[in-house]
Amino acid sequence: MSLLSIRTFADHVPLFTRKKWAPVLAAHLQLRADTPNVMRGLLLLLFLDFTGTLFPHAICLGDADNDSLNELVVGDTSGKLLVYKNDESKPWITRTCVGMLTCVAVGDVCNKGKNFVVAVGAEGWFHLFDLSAANANKADSSSQHEFSSFDDQKPLFTQHIPANTKVILISDIDGDGRCELVVGYTDRVVRAFRWEEPTDSSDVGIGQLILLKKWLLEGQVDSLSVNPGPEGLPELMVSQPGCGYAILLCSWTQQDSSGSEEEAPATPGSEGPSRDVILHLTTGRIHNKNVSTHLIGSISKGSKEESATCGLFALCTLDGTLKLMDSSEQLLWSVQVDHQLFALQKLDVTGDGREEVVACAWDGQTYIIDHNRSVVRFQFDENVNAFCAGQYTCKDGKNRSCLVYVGFNHKIYVYYKVELERMESTNLLKVLEEKPEFKRHLKELGVDAEDAAAVRALVTNVLYRGS
Repeated sequence: MSLLSIRTFADHVPLFTRKKWAPVLAAHLQLRADTPNVMRGLLLLLFLDFTGTLFPHAICLGDADNDSLNELVVGDTSGKLLVYKNDESKPWITRTCVGMLTCVAVGDVCNKGKNFVVAVGAEGWFHLFDLSAANANKADSSSQHEFSSFDDQKPLFTQHIPANTKVILISDIDGDGRCELVVGYTDRVVRAFRWEEPTDSSDVGIGQLILLKKWLLEGQVDSLSVNPGPEGLPELMVSQPGCGYAILLCSWTQQDSSGSEEEAPATPGSEGPSRDVILHLTTGRIHNKNVSTHLIGSISKGSKEESATCGLFALCTLDGTLKLMDSSEQLLWSVQVDHQLFALQKLDVTGDGREEVVACAWDGQTYIIDHNRSVVRFQFDENVNAFCAGQYTCKDGKNRSCLVYVGFNHKIYVYYKVELERMESTNLLKVLEEKPEFKRHLKELGVDAEDAAAVRALVTNVLYRGS
């Protein structure tokens, strides 16, 4: 780790007041004038009430009610679907599903030009919710009791699909401009579905999911993602143990398929699935070829043109390996940490359009790494049950970068406005020297700007006096 420029975003999470919002100023950042500095960051922390338990993929951020502002969607093992909105600590909406919810997602799964909330249970029950109407009826969120009847609203649509679901993805995986639903299972199987409905109907409730294809993988499926290939076309990727991944070919794009389950290759030992799975094992030292692996694709490079071709994707393993690669299999960087990484996300923390890689460990250690391998480390001071990162909207009516942690104490922690001026390390004195007002203040204090030792002592005194 000494070879990396690792900077601590906050060495620990301090005790908070009982207020719903608490400012968190990064502390103990080892800012010294003679070493590369660590930027101070100001975070806002929101506590959300959550009394249930959940699976790692039963949490996501997205625009659940189509108001252009993101919400937090959580599904628990009792079948409750909870949607948190703005800075309210209580769920904005609660829905009841069948069975244990293992994964949730937000997206245009029905290809209607708007988002739906999808919740899938371990027993195979697929639940579809349209929360647009709920947003219209709950415009006044201050009167929670007035709308209690909506908490018992049934799903817009339910359907039974194969059981033992583990992870889901809503995305265009074949490049036809329509979204598909991809489901990963605990038995190393991945299935792709498409929403179909009669051509003479505009009612979403009478459609259904049609199986497009089934793939059988060699190892456990922990993540699903889509990444632009070398030619710019989307590639469906699935993580494989040992820091590997597989690309799943969408063969229905080359053949006439009505999408029925009978026509899709459904036998695990059939030649169809094996020919349509391209396994990639990344180079480098892998201590355990069976170690759990996660991936995230379509990492933005900062411009739409660059991101649309030869996309970036990241991999992480439970034994602490992190890699950033492109779709041509070129390794951009590799990092080894001493923590068990179980979740991988992407997030633009600098506002330059380029997304950083965010990896979280079970013990709360979180790494934010940019494309040049500059690292910021954040320590969440509890063990983590589930983690996600993305955009969330609070009081100011804007989507802001955030980190979301689910602990084991009936709380969800939303760290809001995760923003940094820059990722790369710099020297504090050099930054100050570029500011004209700094020299003016030195003169007023009687400190010679050319006396590096005196300036360093002054800065140290200002930063750490009384600490």
